[in-house]
Amino acid sequence: QVQLVESGGGLVQPGGSLRLSCTASGHIFTSNVMGWYRQAPGKERELVADITRDGRINYADPVKGRFTISRDHAKIAVYLQMNSLKPEDTAVYYCKANLNTVDYWGKGTLVSVSS
Repeated sequence: QVQLVESGGGLVQPGGSLRLSCTASGHIFTSNVMGWYRQAPGKERELVADITRDGRINYADPVKGRFTISRDHAKIAVYLQMNSLKPEDTAVYYCKANLNTVDYWGKGTLVSVSS
């Protein structure tokens, strides 16, 4: 059973930083695109950033210059370093990964940005 487990969410003041982690487990033979999505209250889930197996990265415009995505092939993990956080970044953040040619989602981790 392939699973994705996120960690690193929490409450932070505006301007602060958080680092999200997502690690895959199970019988995994291939890992392709891995990324982060978020869903704010009353809004649809949206892409934050993703990274291909060969390192090509895509960021959503609202997070460019503030967030950095990275991955560890050996650990089958993806990370999201979030700096200069704003209240509008408040959302549940979900990890998504294409593993063994199937898309999997994590259960999400809550990021709250508030003073």
